[in-house]
Amino acid sequence: MTSRRTPDEVQIVRDVLEKYHFPKGELLFRRAGEEYKDLAERELLDIIVEDDCESIGGEAEMTYPGIKPVLKVRMKSIIVKEFGGIDYLPVDLSSLSKY
Repeated sequence: MTSRRTPDEVQIVRDVLEKYHFPKGELLFRRAGEEYKDLAERELLDIIVEDDCESIGGEAEMTYPGIKPVLKVRMKSIIVKEFGGIDYLPVDLSSLSKY
């Protein structure tokens, strides 16, 4: 999922992912008028890894807390410390419980 929205910006992100040999997959982005929660709900994401948004308002700015409860139960939320990276996450995320 990218914060970019315009086709040109999204293509730049795709190019960077390809350049650095990220696994092939769909790159999701918000449509006009959508918030991140709308995208997560539309795509019925399995896992959302996001930072705690500490510097911009915390939970109120995060994706998972805004998702409809009926859909939340189908998703796993993994919160990482802002700017903390994801290096500690296990390779197999299926075993994780919701945070």
